[in-house]
Amino acid sequence: MAALEDFSVSMDSEEDEWYDEDDDDEEDDESNELIGPVKCLFCDSIQSSASLLFDHCQDKHDFSISHVCRLWNLDSISYIKMINFIRLKKPCSSNLCNRNIEQQPPWYSDDFMKPVDPEDLLLQYDIESLNMDDISTQPNGQTLKSDIILVNGGDKEKITLSISEYHELLNKIQVSESRAIVAESDLQTALEDMNKLRSAAQKIMLAEPSVPVGPPSIQNLQQDEDESYFDSYSHFGIHHQMLQDKVRTESYRDFMLENGDYFKDKIVLDVGCGTGILSMFAAKAGASHVIGVDQSEIIYQAMDIVRENGLHDKITLLKGRLEDVDLPYEKVDIIISEWMGYFLLFESMLDTVLVARDKYLKPGGMVFPDICTISLAAIANQKLYDKDVNFWDDVYGFKMSCLRTEVIKESCVDIIDNKTVITDPCVIKEFDVSVCKISDLQFNTPFSLTVNRDGDITAIIGYFNIYFKKGLTKPIEFSTGPESTPTHWKQTVFLLPKPLPVVKGEKLDGMISCKKNRKDPRSLVISLTYNGLKHCYIME
Repeated sequence: MAALEDFSVSMDSEEDEWYDEDDDDEEDDESNELIGPVKCLFCDSIQSSASLLFDHCQDKHDFSISHVCRLWNLDSISYIKMINFIRLKKPCSSNLCNRNIEQQPPWYSDDFMKPVDPEDLLLQYDIESLNMDDISTQPNGQTLKSDIILVNGGDKEKITLSISEYHELLNKIQVSESRAIVAESDLQTALEDMNKLRSAAQKIMLAEPSVPVGPPSIQNLQQDEDESYFDSYSHFGIHHQMLQDKVRTESYRDFMLENGDYFKDKIVLDVGCGTGILSMFAAKAGASHVIGVDQSEIIYQAMDIVRENGLHDKITLLKGRLEDVDLPYEKVDIIISEWMGYFLLFESMLDTVLVARDKYLKPGGMVFPDICTISLAAIANQKLYDKDVNFWDDVYGFKMSCLRTEVIKESCVDIIDNKTVITDPCVIKEFDVSVCKISDLQFNTPFSLTVNRDGDITAIIGYFNIYFKKGLTKPIEFSTGPESTPTHWKQTVFLLPKPLPVVKGEKLDGMISCKKNRKDPRSLVISLTYNGLKHCYIME
């Protein structure tokens, strides 16, 4: 299940804001060179690229970007803060090239994430691509040094370190501080958990025998880069929506309960178990034991649900990332997971399923669902186009046509009336989950849509089909296409800037590419190319 996403679209032409397929500004361009006028950080000089600007800053202002990044241990976020700080505060360059060992950067505040100049090319520079292996000397060839004051009782001693020695000392201090913080945090967490267990034990002793007691809530969980993603699955609303999706839930139920011979006495791993519904289906189908893993807070309610249904002896639930937890079994016979997002791959949860497959699945074991396909079709839906795009041409007597492009960037996920589909569907990609690789989840493939009636194409839609089939006596499948019962995945709609007239029998041939967004690997970059034009969408 995917939370509702936004799409961004890149277009470049004089009339339609489309651009030719020879343009070389794709999302996956690996070059770090940013071409365009960019103003100096310390004077009014204008340079034609970011790299020339950094050369100018080093030659004219003794400001070496590689030295400053190493000195202050800058990552991409703190680099952006620094650029905005310099633009706003206009400090002397020399003040940024020296640092006391415990000094925080003057741009430490998140207030400096707001761009001073939204068009500033330096904010787009990939600072982490810089080669900073050899920055121990200044432009004049002198060795960079730092003075350290040592205090022993009332005596002070000044020593001079090379920059490499300085950073080695700084890293050792940071490691020691980190270990102390972790140890203190672990102790505090253990004390809090002990108090909660003591409180829970008191409630058990005082409660009536018929009153069930839930597990204590564990606080101060370790945060990671996916905190916001997993947090979205901690809320009941999203699980309510998924459980109400009968196509989704009953397909998983029927696949397991109608193939009980396959599940009998098997060890099953449920990746991203949520409320535990799939784990309970597997246990009911005859699995000898089921392990459910989920990083979100919903796992604690799942534990209550499993106990409430008397399945706690057959189901073990673990909180954490699949990549980090230790399973009670070295290998499993079957892996199940409901990992699908919009356009199948949005959210990139299939990556985790493939990691689980390679790490835990026995030889000859199976992952379900095992076959998945992505399809495209074109629609002629003028009503939807008028509502979302043409609306901005006349808003209570005022023109807001400049917002048309913004609306297209925010293209929708919607339930499409099958009567508006104007082409035959085209399967663009098939995945065999038992053998595919993570690298297969990014692809560039041709498509051909055959028009089945005259009309104006207003959008291209994407959807997926799911199959439970290998080794099963009763295969099960379902579709999220417009011809099928609607699901919570709906269809992914890529609106066009202008309707495209077509006639029956015409073929719309093109290419589609699907890649992970480098800025957010859980989002996707989709490019559609046809009739010599390219249209790029960012799903996030």
